[in-house]
Amino acid sequence: MIKRFLQTFSVVPMAGWLLGAFVAVLIEIYFGNLISYYLYLPKIPVLLGTLVALRDPALIPNVLAYDLAVYFIPVLAVSLLSAPLTNALAARMQKMPLWAATLIHIVAFYAILHLWAGISDYRVLVVKLTMISIILTVSLNIINGYQGEFSCSHPGFMALGAYTSSVLTLVLFSNDKVFGEALLPAALGPWCFPVILIIGGAVAAIGSLAVAIPSFRTRGDYLAIISLAFMFIIKSAIENMEIIGGPRGLSSQPNYASLPMVFIWMALCIWIIHNFTTSIYGKALNAVRDNEAAANSMTVNTRRTKMIAFMFGAFWAGVAGGLFAHVLRYVNPGTFGIQKLAEVLAMVYFGGLNSIYGSIVGAVSISVLGEALRPLELWKWIIIPLILILVMIFRPHGLISFTEIDMKRVLRPRNTAEGER
Repeated sequence: MIKRFLQTFSVVPMAGWLLGAFVAVLIEIYFGNLISYYLYLPKIPVLLGTLVALRDPALIPNVLAYDLAVYFIPVLAVSLLSAPLTNALAARMQKMPLWAATLIHIVAFYAILHLWAGISDYRVLVVKLTMISIILTVSLNIINGYQGEFSCSHPGFMALGAYTSSVLTLVLFSNDKVFGEALLPAALGPWCFPVILIIGGAVAAIGSLAVAIPSFRTRGDYLAIISLAFMFIIKSAIENMEIIGGPRGLSSQPNYASLPMVFIWMALCIWIIHNFTTSIYGKALNAVRDNEAAANSMTVNTRRTKMIAFMFGAFWAGVAGGLFAHVLRYVNPGTFGIQKLAEVLAMVYFGGLNSIYGSIVGAVSISVLGEALRPLELWKWIIIPLILILVMIFRPHGLISFTEIDMKRVLRPRNTAEGER
C-alpha cells in the first residue's frame, strides 16, 4: 500500500512540489491563526508543532490535525492535481540552459522559504542558522569525505572568520565603545559586507596552513591530533585577547546577515564546492583518498592537492563564521569549542560522506531536530546521539553517501517516457 501510494506521486516534478509548498505557505499565512484557534492551539506552530507537542503532550492530536490541514493535505493535493501543468512547464524549461532552469527553481524555493520564515522571527533565526550549518557541513565534507582525512579544526577556522569579520565591521562601520568612531559611513556597510566575509574566509584559509603544513608531512591520525590542538589554541588565544573581548566575547555587530544574504552565500557555497569536487582537483582528491601512493605514481601532486582542498574547506568555514557572528550579533570563544566540533561532525557523518546532497540532509536534519527537541532539555542530548549510533550501525557511511547532485534528473518532467528514463 505504501509503495502504491508513493508511486501515485511519481508523476509530480520538482515544480509541482514547489507549487504545493507555496499553496501550503499561503494557507498558513492567511488561515493559520484561524485554524490554530479552532484546534485550541495557543498560536501558529513554529516547527510543525513539535515544540508545542513536547511541552504539552495532550495537544499532540491538535498539532497533527494542524499539520495535516495546513501542510500535508494541501501539498499532496496541489502537487498531484497540478502534475499535468507542472510537467508541461518542466518540459518547456528543459529546452532552456540548465543554469537558467536551476536558477528559476532556486528563486521559487527562496520565495517559499522567505514567506514561511516570515511568519515568525524564531523561524527566521532557525532558517539562518540551518543554512550556516549547511555551509559548515559541506565545507568539512571536502576534508573528511572527499579527501578522506579526519579534521577537527573547523570550529577554529569558524572562529577566525567570525572574529575577523566582526572586528572589521565594528571598526569600519559602527560606533563602538571598544573600537571608537566608525572609519567609514554606515551606509557602505551592507555593500562591503560580502568583501568582509571573503577577508574572514581568507584569514581562516591562511590559518589552516598552521595545520596543513606539519600534518601533511605525516601519515595516519596525526591530522586529527594537530587539528584538535589548533582548535584549542585558537580558542585559548581569543580568550586571552582583551582587545576583542576575551572570554566575555564581542557584541554589537551590525545586522548585515539578512535572510537573503545568508541564502545567497549558502547557494554559492553549494554551487562552487560542487564544481570543485567534480573538477580535475576533485577527481585528484578522490584518487588521493583511495590510494595516495597510486595517485602519486599517476603524476598527481598529492601534497599540493591536499593543501588546496584543506585551505578551500577552511575558507568556507571562515565565511560561515562571519555569517554566524552577524546573525547572532554576538560571538564568544566558548562557542567554538568541542561541542561545536561534535555538532558539525555529527552532521557530516549523519548525512553521508563524499556527498554534497548528504551534507545538506545531515545539516538540516540535525539542526531542525536539535531545535524541535529543545523542550526536552538534557534528554535531547540522549536522543540525538542514539539516532546517530543507529545510523552508524545500519548506514556506516551516512544516510546519503557518495551521491552527487544531478540537476538534470531533479528538474526533469515525470510524465513522459524521456522523463521516466
